[in-house]
Amino acid sequence: MQKQLLIAAGGRGTRMSPESLPKQFLTLGGRPLLLHSIDAFLACDPEIHIVVVIPSKYKDLWQDICRKQGFHQEHVVAEGGPTRFHSVKSGLRHIAPDGLVAIHDGVRPLASKHLVANVFEMARRFGNAVPAIAPHDSVRLSDHAFNEALDRQKVKLVQTPQCFEAARIKSAYQCAYEERFTDDAAVLEAQGERICLVDGERENIKVTGDSDLVVAESLLLHRSAT
Repeated sequence: MQKQLLIAAGGRGTRMSPESLPKQFLTLGGRPLLLHSIDAFLACDPEIHIVVVIPSKYKDLWQDICRKQGFHQEHVVAEGGPTRFHSVKSGLRHIAPDGLVAIHDGVRPLASKHLVANVFEMARRFGNAVPAIAPHDSVRLSDHAFNEALDRQKVKLVQTPQCFEAARIKSAYQCAYEERFTDDAAVLEAQGERICLVDGERENIKVTGDSDLVVAESLLLHRSAT
């Protein structure tokens, strides 16, 4: 089946230092996070169709980064929206309905080739594949003044890439935006689809703050050394 990739990098990095570039353009080991986030997919399929969603004001910067980094892979650049939902919806307009599409955060730079290959294979078999890991910490459900302990064996931390039959996820994104749509699985599930969870990876961290970038640097160095 045809493999496609949609990189969701339409955010402006509000949780990073105020003077920072949007986090997807910050460097990790001398290479922008956004390019790291693409690497594992090219390792699996050098011919994969790529759509990159970024804020419109940074399109020229992205072109300059590609030139300086020698990134000549053909790809489509789509305009980001006010939320992740709107950014992904924008990018899906450039995804063909045939085959599969993996939707990946532009600030998850350490997804492995194995994880990418597995989500594509599981989505081919089951219609979708969403990586998740178990929490190490205790978990509580909090609702204003009330809170209660949850069984952490029943809780999962969801990651990307999330992979889908392209036609199904394109159809799901025709719905109206809701605040609960914090990832693509939630959008598909709202249309009555059942979600297939697969094993994620602890190293597949999302860089949302300055400290995450430090952790990612350490993980990248360890990966290079081994």
